Amino acid sequence: MTTTNTASQPPEPLAPLGSARRTATAVDALADTYFQQCMALDPSAATFNGIPGHETEYPDFGPDGRARRAELVRTTLEKLDEVQPQDDVDRVTLHALRNELEIEWERHEANLDVSAVNNIESPVQGIRQILDAMPRETEQDWQHIAGRMANIPAALEQYRAGLDEAVALNRPPSAPQIVEASQQAEQYASDEGFFATLAADPAAPASVRADLSRAADAAREAYRGVARMLREDFAPVARESDACGLEDYRLHLASFLGARRDPREVYDWGVQQLLALDAEQRAVAEQIQPGASIQEAMAALNADPARQLHSPEELQAWMQKLSDTALAAMAGTHFEITEPMSTLECCIAPTQDGIIYYTPPSSDFSRPGRMWWSVPAGVSQHNTWEETTTVYHEGIPGHHLQCATALANAGELNEWRRMGIWVSGHGEGWALYAERLMAELGFLDDPGDRMGMLDSQRLRTVRVIFDVGFHCGFEIPEELGELLGGARAGEVWTPEDGWKFLRHNVAMAEGTLRFEWLRYMGWPGQAPSYRVGLQMWLDAREQARAREGADFDLKRFHSRALRLGSVGLDTLTYALAL
Repeated sequence: MTTTNTASQPPEPLAPLGSARRTATAVDALADTYFQQCMALDPSAATFNGIPGHETEYPDFGPDGRARRAELVRTTLEKLDEVQPQDDVDRVTLHALRNELEIEWERHEANLDVSAVNNIESPVQGIRQILDAMPRETEQDWQHIAGRMANIPAALEQYRAGLDEAVALNRPPSAPQIVEASQQAEQYASDEGFFATLAADPAAPASVRADLSRAADAAREAYRGVARMLREDFAPVARESDACGLEDYRLHLASFLGARRDPREVYDWGVQQLLALDAEQRAVAEQIQPGASIQEAMAALNADPARQLHSPEELQAWMQKLSDTALAAMAGTHFEITEPMSTLECCIAPTQDGIIYYTPPSSDFSRPGRMWWSVPAGVSQHNTWEETTTVYHEGIPGHHLQCATALANAGELNEWRRMGIWVSGHGEGWALYAERLMAELGFLDDPGDRMGMLDSQRLRTVRVIFDVGFHCGFEIPEELGELLGGARAGEVWTPEDGWKFLRHNVAMAEGTLRFEWLRYMGWPGQAPSYRVGLQMWLDAREQARAREGADFDLKRFHSRALRLGSVGLDTLTYALAL
């Protein structure tokens, strides 16, 4: 999966981040028009990007919304041939936009863009989750929250129409995801759930509380209706298996990578990577406790009181301190970090889904970047050796540095490049690369913390194997031997084989691991984009090193790459070679 360009050429110097002042071109105008139309079709994305004017709205989750999105993709693709690039910035924009739109159009024609049901990235979660990103400082902020909640019943009605369309097009949701999503909907609507808690928030102004309460009651009733709808109307017509098949999987994987890769090649590569990681972890286990297995070394780490956190409050304070320390160490030495980029808030999420995620700053940095940790019910202990690498993944030098750098490059990038494109293989690949980089830079020299980083890499490698193998119907690889954990070598992957494989290889609380297992089955192609994306970032670094020879500078490589925005990985390779 590695290619190397050995031609040598001296690198051009980079101006300070944020200092570029470039005249907008016809390519920029096309990209920004497309971006603005995207925001009009997806008001939730507008809110995430801090763009005003859509604060109470939701996207149309029904067939009409899908059709309007497809028409925008089609017409924008046609317009790409009408503009000529003026410089390398334009060339990258055109390459990135064409790559994204062509893959999306193929997905539309294959009916892969119909409404979905899963446990992490479907309207069941997204309709609620956008409320986390809305400001809560002024009376108007709270009015916007009440207004958006009041529109939840209509949004969920459109979602139902979208699911009806999915069934009609022979793309019904799966039974396992329906069970999980309906339970999530019930939890959101419960007396102790998200909406009841939000309505009772003491920070809400008295003038808004009545509207907030009415809207929350309507949202709770609508979510109860969704839970019933999924169980009663869609469970009977659901497909039994989540497996999508090889041809659909090719498109799913291409969409998440922004690059086309052969699933079989990715699968075989993942097997070899797991064998190598297992050997590396065995060596670290020996450092932690001579003679110990990986599992025994992890047990010793878990038993160390100095590595334990016992409440969400302790977790929040610990990750904020670790994040602040990393930011101070990185700024000006290994990365460009401007003053607006220097605020990163670490938060406990108002849900119990088990998700750890990042929300970027608004375009003007008035809303800071935030790392969210959703602590599952029943999880009362966190072990810092496992989680140190996660803070680097989500914060500095991971997602926060990545997103904030693109936002800070406003003088060079159009709005679409700054805010409108997010390719998982680029974004998650970078965050996983950031974990490895922190080890290279000496921040994970403690054997426990290094074991945590390797365990994170192992998780991402294991799920390459299960995700690709399960969805494509590949045979379970015999060469993994005992690492299969009871999965049946030579047989086609089943969910039960995947569960045994994950249980054996991943150090994670059972509830959290179950969430992950369901995620891989219900969101094909997304999970492998982390580890494949990491490899493509490593390849890009080595290609730059080969081109530049003795002139290669790691900080400059990172700055140049991150200033591009979250383009597809094929575009990343193209752009860095210009």
